[in-house]
Amino acid sequence: MGGAHHHFHGSHVHHDHGHGHGHGHGHRHHGHHDHGSSHGPAFALAIALNGLFIVVEVAASFVSGSTALLADAGHNLGDVLALLLAWGASILAARPPGPGFTYGLKSSSILAAIANAALLWVALGAVLLETVQRLWEPAPVNGSQVMIVAGIGIAVNLFSALLFARGSRNDLNLRAAFMHLIADAVVSASVVVAGLAIVLTGKNWIDPATSLVITLGLGWASWGLLKDSLKMGLLGVPRHIDEDGVRAYLSGLPGVAAVHDLHIWGMSTTESALTAHLVMPAGAPGDAFLQEIAHELEDHFGIHHTTIQVERNAEDCRVCH
Repeated sequence: MGGAHHHFHGSHVHHDHGHGHGHGHGHRHHGHHDHGSSHGPAFALAIALNGLFIVVEVAASFVSGSTALLADAGHNLGDVLALLLAWGASILAARPPGPGFTYGLKSSSILAAIANAALLWVALGAVLLETVQRLWEPAPVNGSQVMIVAGIGIAVNLFSALLFARGSRNDLNLRAAFMHLIADAVVSASVVVAGLAIVLTGKNWIDPATSLVITLGLGWASWGLLKDSLKMGLLGVPRHIDEDGVRAYLSGLPGVAAVHDLHIWGMSTTESALTAHLVMPAGAPGDAFLQEIAHELEDHFGIHHTTIQVERNAEDCRVCH
């Protein structure tokens, strides 16, 4: 295959002149691979703080007689496991491609996001079960001790969540970690409020009633995370990408008669890829044209890896679906 390789500003374009097809691959780097290194200290600090707090909370639950604190400790343990998963995935995602894994291990961040979303729902289910049981049989609780420990929990979880706040906007994996920590802070806040109410009124059922409302709220809030991570796992179009807009842009390019075999998917929780076949009766217009497409798709649609195949007519393609 008489192929020639050209480099434009760090991008790679390949034309296959032997068969009249143009194949272009545009790839620009904007620091997509630094998540493991930049967030490593944040993960380590959050895991250490939460791990220490779990020990304190379990001990306090026995002293105060509060099953709410014990349930919250279980929730926190789930979050520590989730943080470990997310940290491991961010490190794996930063590894370069190699034999057998031509994409590297980027998609491990998607698997971690799915696992974290599922783990969050399991934790919520455990808290809900505990809450329902305590609604039927309210237990005597030392409200003031519960308030102090849960108050510390709010501080620990909010501080930990702030470590991931900036990265969570662009990375589903970090958003999962952020959501877990915010969820814990809210649960701890509900325990503080319940403790105060018990101190003021002496009614033990207030604690599980508050927990029930909070748990249902967390389930509703985390539904989007579960849905987004599962969609990425099924190679769906990432939520931030306008599929119709991409198709309209490619179809409107000069010389393009048709667009088919368009695929857009998430390679990881931060990077996305596109492949498409462009029918151009006048033939492949050159490397600069393919480079411009790759740059446009990255700048305006957030697609980082673009591969374009150019055909003179649709019948030329034997593998199109």
